[in-house]
Amino acid sequence: MEQLVKLITLFPLLSFAIIGLLNRRLTKKHAAIFACTGVLLSFVDSLLIFFSQSSYHHPVEVHIFDWITAGSFKASFSFLADPLSSIFLLVITGVGFLIHIFSVGYMKDDDGFRRFFAYLNLFIFFMLILVLGNNFLVMFIGWEGVGFCSYMLIGFWYKETKNNDAAKKAFVMNRIGDLGFLIAMCLIFVNFQTLDYTQLFTPGYIEGLAIDQSTLILITVCLFIGAMGKSAQIPLYTWLPDAMAGPTPVSALIHAATMVTAGIYMVARTNILFSMTPETMEFVAIIGTATALLGASIGLFQNDIKKVLAYSTVSQLGLMFLALGVGAYTAAVFHVVTHAFFKALLFLGSGSVIHAMGGEQDIRKMGGLKKHMPLTYMTFLIGTLAISGIPPLAGFFSKDLILAEVFEHNQFLFILGMLVSIMTAFYMFRLFFLTFHGNFRGTHEQEHHLHESPKTMTIPLIVLAVFATIAGFVGFPHQLGEAIGVHNWFDHFLSPVLGESASEMTLGTELTLMGITTLIIVIIIFIARNVYIIKQTLPAGEHDQLSTGKKIVYNKFFVDEIYTRFVTIPLDKFSAFLQNKVDHKFIDGIVNGIGKLTVNAGQSLRLIQTGNIGFYVLAIVSAIILMFLIFLF
Repeated sequence: MEQLVKLITLFPLLSFAIIGLLNRRLTKKHAAIFACTGVLLSFVDSLLIFFSQSSYHHPVEVHIFDWITAGSFKASFSFLADPLSSIFLLVITGVGFLIHIFSVGYMKDDDGFRRFFAYLNLFIFFMLILVLGNNFLVMFIGWEGVGFCSYMLIGFWYKETKNNDAAKKAFVMNRIGDLGFLIAMCLIFVNFQTLDYTQLFTPGYIEGLAIDQSTLILITVCLFIGAMGKSAQIPLYTWLPDAMAGPTPVSALIHAATMVTAGIYMVARTNILFSMTPETMEFVAIIGTATALLGASIGLFQNDIKKVLAYSTVSQLGLMFLALGVGAYTAAVFHVVTHAFFKALLFLGSGSVIHAMGGEQDIRKMGGLKKHMPLTYMTFLIGTLAISGIPPLAGFFSKDLILAEVFEHNQFLFILGMLVSIMTAFYMFRLFFLTFHGNFRGTHEQEHHLHESPKTMTIPLIVLAVFATIAGFVGFPHQLGEAIGVHNWFDHFLSPVLGESASEMTLGTELTLMGITTLIIVIIIFIARNVYIIKQTLPAGEHDQLSTGKKIVYNKFFVDEIYTRFVTIPLDKFSAFLQNKVDHKFIDGIVNGIGKLTVNAGQSLRLIQTGNIGFYVLAIVSAIILMFLIFLF
């Protein structure tokens, strides 16, 4: 078992090294084989670890080497394989492998084909480090590593300025969150004398130290700030929609299935600390709810197919943090898993559409693609139904579990969560109907070239569609499951790490909530069908007349403009002041002044060198007398 844990990160790292070092010496075919094989081997390894955890249910600690020893501070480079990490390993490597296969077809004509796969494998390596680390420091290596890879992949097409700007934006905003994480690590070591999970989360260890409640709140808030940056929560969410500048497989892998869920993993991993600070939990729930509402409302007015999915991701991440905020850790992780399947499916489906449309991403210029792309159509429909929460697809079970847990905690937050689900169903079917139904609205040349994507792209869609359909059954609703004798496997599997669910909801209440939620969503779908298929309404664009309210939402509440006006511009001006006044004039003035003083002094003193021996003797005697007087007095 220990050997399996050691090997899992080695395969993608070796693939990255081979592709990165050989580069042009490899054909595209061989580069793709190395990249896909590396992730496939890690996936097989993850399956073996997962089955081991399913059978024995005991965590496996693997010590790689002693890393840092400085005074009382000690940190080892070690891994921890337990039920929580094994679930994330499966998602990272399984979905990652399918995205690698899809990328072979999607990126086949790109000049940076080899570089792209090298970056993807390096990202997988760091993501595995993040979820396997047995202490905060190892997690932080993976945390920073995926941030770096995200920067490289978002700006992959670096010849376009907007792509570089999007990459820099993601990098900077993630660093803001990372600072919070770094402060939290320092506070944890100062107060708990360790960064190791196994010691820190030993039952009774934290309670035995009697840490002040305000300190615990500060630690958990700083941890959550780190999660805000990585998982795109208010106010650090604006980088994620801009990150759609990268290739579509990047959006599917990093910004839907893996990296953006790192914040969820970190909060779930440290659930003991968060459970001890109900004040922070309320804060997490409020931020999650606000982010979910904001992302869903903006998604209603977006016309770029990838931007709709990007704001949908922001919204779904908000729902996950809402679940974490009410203590529903298992529900949040369950939604991470189902979301990875249907959102990766939707992103790859959008990539298939963009591929067929010759790079076009505006859904107002699509339409009628159903007959040209039947496989993409069917799989995209499954993804849309899943994210909308239609039974018996995966999204129904995970979203229902979150809403049920929230209902028990706070009914007002439940209503807001329901509103998010309703908006999600509307904007996703708006996207679906405008893309695949009606008449084609693009150019004649685009219509002439419409075709189904190659098998390397459609097979991953089919596999993801299957999992988006069946994955929800591992987390069957508690009360209904007890009534019909179906076991909630997911809750039981994660209970050693996240604890058993303590739902007190009756069967009648659970069925009522499920029924009402499903009925409302079905009604919303028919409303969207009436608007966009029967009435054939086209959404407004940036040049159309909009009411004040619609204009505000269409322009994403002008959050980016506010940041530019009140953060970016003042910082630019302050930086210019420091550069021109402080650096160039003051600091450079001191340095240059010393240089000029030295030169002038040298030019003056060289005049003393007259070549007169008598003068030299007089100077030596005078110096001796001067030193004698200084010594004497």
